[in-house]
Amino acid sequence: MSSSVAQPALLVLADGTVYQGFSFGAIGTTIGEVVFNTGMTGYQEVLTDPSYRGQIVTFTYPELGNTGVNPEDEESSAPHVRGVIARNICDRPSNWRSTQSLSDYLRQHNVIGIYGIDTRSLTRKIRSIGAMNGAISTEMLDPNELLEQVQDAPSMEGLNLVREVTTPEVYEWSEGTAIDWEFSDTTQPGAKPLTVVAIDFGIKRNILKRLASYGCRVIVVPAETPAEAILKHNPDGIFLSNGPGDPAANTEGIATTKALLSANKPVFGICMGHQILGLSLGAETFKLKFGHRGLNQPAGLRQKIEITSQNHGFALAADSLPEASVEVTHLNLNDRTVAGLRHKTLPLFSVQYHPEASPGPHDADYLFEKFVTTMKEHQQGGEKEG
Repeated sequence: MSSSVAQPALLVLADGTVYQGFSFGAIGTTIGEVVFNTGMTGYQEVLTDPSYRGQIVTFTYPELGNTGVNPEDEESSAPHVRGVIARNICDRPSNWRSTQSLSDYLRQHNVIGIYGIDTRSLTRKIRSIGAMNGAISTEMLDPNELLEQVQDAPSMEGLNLVREVTTPEVYEWSEGTAIDWEFSDTTQPGAKPLTVVAIDFGIKRNILKRLASYGCRVIVVPAETPAEAILKHNPDGIFLSNGPGDPAANTEGIATTKALLSANKPVFGICMGHQILGLSLGAETFKLKFGHRGLNQPAGLRQKIEITSQNHGFALAADSLPEASVEVTHLNLNDRTVAGLRHKTLPLFSVQYHPEASPGPHDADYLFEKFVTTMKEHQQGGEKEG
């Protein structure tokens, strides 16, 4: 995109740092928490991931938009990011699946972007100081005026954004992963499907597709659904999804999960679902300095390491986990934060990362199989007791 004809835009951070660039996407002003993602692919999945609600995402890969956008790669029905920051923008995409350019897509969904700034400098600042609020504007080009608005914006800590992204009603999901992309045949023809109730804190479509590909009947319920209503679906297992905001502020989700633990049903949590499970077991969470957002985060314990896709700004405090009943199964090997846990006696486990990882590594896809196996074993155990 030629900067000579582009409209000026301004990025102002809460510490007063100013970046001058050019507008792409929608025009206007937007405020959110400025974070960075290190993935070299998958910008459309990032934009439409509900976990990015309330955030302005900096892409560290130097050029964005080369492959355009297409309906198949969306993780939800529309972008959830507050804004986009890029070094360079490609407005003439080259990909057989592309249906429109990234700029047109953002314009269509009223998402404001800025390009032409030093994203390496910005990323280094966030790593040094920490994620902070910021604003992008194409109409308010006085840095001091924009800074005042940024400083009035609430911090991500304490924000419950799940209410903004959860489904308003119960629905069933049956679409699996496209067969051309399958690594193995995960379904069992003729087998009675296992019923999974997925609590939607901001669930990604590819999680639903993986559950369906493993032969599950998936019922998605709103985040505020009480435990009694969930159990009326007679689930074989319960899934706790990813989602945005501060997990500790999601008091309804924590209370519901606590109530579900007494039902002795298999539970699998991903990302915020992992944090909600930990909180329901008595642990605490804390805000990371700049979070983990990318496709190459190493996670594991002992001799097994997985390369994982991650997107979170909070983590479980390891010293707050009840050692008598909970075991840490994975650590993020960059900073040793908790990346996975399991209960020692109940059929509960969770991971901080994204095993559905589309796009990204598939090292952790076995976790869906583990969930299915746990449900089957629990089902057989119930039949024996009966």
